Amino acid sequence: MNIQQLEYLIAVDKYKHFGKAAQACFITQPTLSAMIQKFEEELDLKIFDRTTHPIRTTDAGSVIIDQAKEIVDSVNELRNKAHQLNNILAGKINIGIIPTVAGYILPTEIFSFISKNPQIDLNVKEMTTENVIKALKSGELDAGIISTPYDAANEFYHDFLFNEELMLYATDEDCQKKEERFIVPEEIDVDKVWLLEEGNCLRTQFENICHLKENKLKPKNLDFAASNVNTLIQMVDKLGGISIIPEMGVEQLGPEQKCKVTRFRKPFPYREISLIYYKPTYKQRIIDELISEIKSSIEKRLNYYKAPNDYKNVKPQ
Repeated sequence: MNIQQLEYLIAVDKYKHFGKAAQACFITQPTLSAMIQKFEEELDLKIFDRTTHPIRTTDAGSVIIDQAKEIVDSVNELRNKAHQLNNILAGKINIGIIPTVAGYILPTEIFSFISKNPQIDLNVKEMTTENVIKALKSGELDAGIISTPYDAANEFYHDFLFNEELMLYATDEDCQKKEERFIVPEEIDVDKVWLLEEGNCLRTQFENICHLKENKLKPKNLDFAASNVNTLIQMVDKLGGISIIPEMGVEQLGPEQKCKVTRFRKPFPYREISLIYYKPTYKQRIIDELISEIKSSIEKRLNYYKAPNDYKNVKPQ
């Protein structure tokens, strides 16, 4: 019996499939199956019922896997203690980030963090807020970066990262009073707004600002649901209309596109971005260092920190 076998047990219990578990553990399926069979023979206990699809964990197996998780956590905690004593920041951490944030901090803050800490194995997934919550509860993620406050995330620990202004992206003919470079929600033509797909917090925030619904610009035979901000920008560029863009997205625009960005009038709407996690763990130091890296870098880039009293938070729910 060894730690690897326990990790394989946990993986099969999670994925309910030997092939997927083997892929997640970076080994071949025959190797994983043989290791688990050897473990079952050693304990003289059947952990998995292989006759069902998906594979079912037996009642006795569930007890063993619960204990296996505690052992693996304890071993990881021991390793972390050793890293701390040697003043080394190391370990593996899984993080989910909502798409409307990932594209702006992955190439900068996240890459900077792993460059400074080469012994950290960082696994990042783009996920909707709802899926981040589910993955945290299931143990698939160690932490998530979402827009807050969010009702379904109240049971998690929250660490504030930054506040970011929400702006309009529009063609000249679709943005009234363009010469003033500011606009109030009531001036927006609700029939010309492009929104992200349902369930995206940025969509909800835009609807909350302007009480908006889907626009009438798209062709009648087009069933369209954007999943990222870049797609909305392209729709505005090609077909006209209006959409919302987070402030960090402006940095990635070309000169002509930046001319299409308009701010709301004060109080400027903004969204709050936080890192959430289920409970403090042996990975807490990695989480703390990542938070510090993101905060110290991003705050220098955003308008909110120049005049915070000019802003009003738009909650995603």
